[in-house]
Amino acid sequence: MSMFPGFSDGTRLLVTGGAGFIGSHVADAFLEAGAEVTVLDDLTTGDPERLDPRAISRRVDVTDAAALNEAVRSARPDVICHLAAQIDVRVSVATPAVDARVNVEGTINVLEAARAVGARVVFASTGGALYGEGVPVPTNEDTLPRPGAPYGTAKYCAEQYIGLFNRLHGTEHSVLRLGNVYGPRQSPGGEAGVIAIYCGLASEGGVPTVFGDGSQTRDYVYVGDVAAAFVAAVRHRRPGVWNIGTGRGSTVVEVLDHIAAASGRDLRPHFAPRRPGEIQHSTLDVTRAEADLGWTASVPLEKGVAATYGWVHSGSPVRQRA
Repeated sequence: MSMFPGFSDGTRLLVTGGAGFIGSHVADAFLEAGAEVTVLDDLTTGDPERLDPRAISRRVDVTDAAALNEAVRSARPDVICHLAAQIDVRVSVATPAVDARVNVEGTINVLEAARAVGARVVFASTGGALYGEGVPVPTNEDTLPRPGAPYGTAKYCAEQYIGLFNRLHGTEHSVLRLGNVYGPRQSPGGEAGVIAIYCGLASEGGVPTVFGDGSQTRDYVYVGDVAAAFVAAVRHRRPGVWNIGTGRGSTVVEVLDHIAAASGRDLRPHFAPRRPGEIQHSTLDVTRAEADLGWTASVPLEKGVAATYGWVHSGSPVRQRA
């Protein structure tokens, strides 16, 4: 029996960025729910080995409008979950035009391709990087975004195009503003994803570096819960903007304590100066997602960290489920 009841068999889903960390879990969730799933990914950071063999996979870059249109026409999806993105904040600062080309122009290309086949779009946006500093915490969806980097600005701009298409063309696209997503399949050797990075260091006997005093907070949400949120948003069948997080801010020190418990190691971090522009506190108000989508995060941080550490310590197998 599907863990996502009420999702009809035969529904066609397309996931852009579906060979990525989050996208591959989203593809898995829809396959388990009985959908036919097509994955589009340019494989810049995605790994085809993450994919369930039941998913149809095509190598497509969302900035290539012609190739994207052809792939979408071929798949004829009912819904497109758009997760393909440039996600490195530092890359966005160094090359904002590159970031905008992927995150803004790429999203417009997806919206146009979806319009051509009558598909609905559910867009993966960002929470903390979009809301920025100096906003109420926890932060709700009505808060005026104040992004502090081109990445957050591009995501907000993409959201505005989604709203525009809804008004201009009568579409019913939706936005999920994700918290700090973590879990299996997130690279421990990457620059993003502090939990995976710290788990990798703990597994190898390394020393974690904490920028600042470790009191900064983030809304860490487990990737399996995020995948369930996409399924809930698709089933909801209405436009909207929803925060997807836990509603609880956790400090870096708390994260390290959980990793220490999972690894059985006494982790003594190296403290370095706080990085300029880093948000001190970010927590998402998730009451709207609970009310509208019937969705809540179910995996506590301690359990999610233990699962992530176990995955990293076992050699980071690409197909391990959340």
